[in-house]
Amino acid sequence: MRRAQPWLGTLVDIRCAGGNAPVALDAAFAAVAQVHGCMSPQQPASDLARFNTAAAGTGIECDAHTLRVLRASRALAEQSGEIFDPTLGSGGLAAWSLAGGTLHKHRAETRLDLGGIAKGHAVDMAIAALQAHGCTSGVVNAGGDLRVFGDLEWPVLVRHPAVPDQAQPLLMLQDGAFATSELPLPQGGHTCVSVAAPQCLWADALTKIVAYAPASIGATLLARYDAHPFRHSP
Repeated sequence: MRRAQPWLGTLVDIRCAGGNAPVALDAAFAAVAQVHGCMSPQQPASDLARFNTAAAGTGIECDAHTLRVLRASRALAEQSGEIFDPTLGSGGLAAWSLAGGTLHKHRAETRLDLGGIAKGHAVDMAIAALQAHGCTSGVVNAGGDLRVFGDLEWPVLVRHPAVPDQAQPLLMLQDGAFATSELPLPQGGHTCVSVAAPQCLWADALTKIVAYAPASIGATLLARYDAHPFRHSP
C-alpha cells in the first residue's frame, strides 16, 4: 500500500506491506506531522519558533522529538568542531544548552534551524510507526531522504548536478537509510553529497559533514555512525 502527503517542505511518500497497512500509514504520517509541528520554525507554536523569538535566559520545554534531534545536533557540533552548526552562525554551542527536557537560550540573537537533520529523524519515526503496526517491509522517501526495511532492495537514483535532467543509478538499498544534499560551497558553486547510514537522521546530517569538514574529521564521524559517503560534484 502506498500513500503520499506534503510535509517538511517536500512530498513524503510512504509504502508498506504486511500488518494493518492502512492503520500503519496513518500512524507513519502522524509521526511525520508531529516532527513537523515540533521543529518547523514557520509554525508559531513549534519548539524552534518559541526558542527563536525568546529572550536570552529563557528555558523552553521541548517535545521528545525535538530533544532527540537537538541532542544529536549538539553531539555532531561538538564532534565536528562546530562545522555542523544548528545556529547557522548565530552563536554556536555557547549560545544554547540542554538540561533534561529544557532548551536554554543564552544569547538573544541566536536562532536554531534543524533543517539539516530533522527530516531524517521524521523518516526514522515513520519507519518506526510502520514496524510498530506489524509491517514486514516498507519505504519512506521524504524528498530524497530515504529509508528502507524488510526484504526490499530499493534502487537509489541520484541526479548529478552537472546533468540535472538525468537520474543516475547509484546502489540498491536494503535495511538502511540514504540522504542527498546539494550544498553551496564557500568559493562559489555547489556540491552534491550523499550518505548511506543505518538511520536517516545520521545520513541526513552527515551530508553536511562530508561537504564541509576536513577529510580527517569526516572519516572519523562516518566511521562512528557506520556511514558511507558518495560525492557527485561536477
